[in-house]
Amino acid sequence: MKPLGLAASGERLSLLCIGAHSDDIEIGAGATILGWIERGVRLDVHWAVLSAQGTRADEAHASATAFLAKAARSVIDLAKFKDGFFPYQGSEIKEWFEALKKRTSPHVILCHWHDDAHQDHRHVSELTWNTFRNHTILEYEVPKWDGDVGRPNVYVPATKAVMERKTKLLDEHFGSQRSKDWFDGEIFKGLARLRGMECRAPEGFAEAFHARKLMVQ
Repeated sequence: MKPLGLAASGERLSLLCIGAHSDDIEIGAGATILGWIERGVRLDVHWAVLSAQGTRADEAHASATAFLAKAARSVIDLAKFKDGFFPYQGSEIKEWFEALKKRTSPHVILCHWHDDAHQDHRHVSELTWNTFRNHTILEYEVPKWDGDVGRPNVYVPATKAVMERKTKLLDEHFGSQRSKDWFDGEIFKGLARLRGMECRAPEGFAEAFHARKLMVQ
C-alpha cells in the first residue's frame, strides 16, 4: 500500500482539532498529532474543546499544552457548553462554530466520527461538516462502552514510543477520568494495535479515521 503523506518534515500543516469534551482529541488523535510533530512537521494547531468547565477546563488546557509543546504554533480554545446536552444547545453551538470559522481556516480538520454513539460527538461532527465545507476532514474514533467502533478507511501509523507517550499524558492530565472503566491505557493501546494490524503499521500501532471525501493529486 502506498502511503499518502499530508506533510513532510519541515513542511507546515495547519490543523484544527475539535473535541466535544476535554479528553476527546487526545484519545482519538493524540498519537497522530504527536507523531507528526516527532517527524518534523511544522504543526500550526487550533485546539478547540466545546465542553470544558471547572476542573475539566484545567485538565483540557494542561493536556493540550503538553501534547502541543513542540508544535510550531498553537491556540487553545475552550468553551463551556453543558456536557451531554449538545443537541439541545444547538443554536448556541452553531453560533460558536460560525465564530470559529472566522478564526481559523486549516488544511486539515480532526473531529468526531459522524456515527459515534455519543450524542455530543455526533452533533460536533454534523456542525463541523456544516461549517467547514471546503476542507479535508478526518473523523477520529473514541472507544466507549456503547460498542460503536466502526470500519475506518484512513490509517496513521504510530510508533510504540508515541503510543506510550500518548497514554502517559492522558493518565497524567485527566485525573477526573481515571475511575472510569473505559479510561484505560490498555484499551487505547489495544484499539491502536488492532488498527495497526489492519494497515500493517511498521511498529504495529495506528490511529484510524473516517474520511467521507478526499481530493488526491
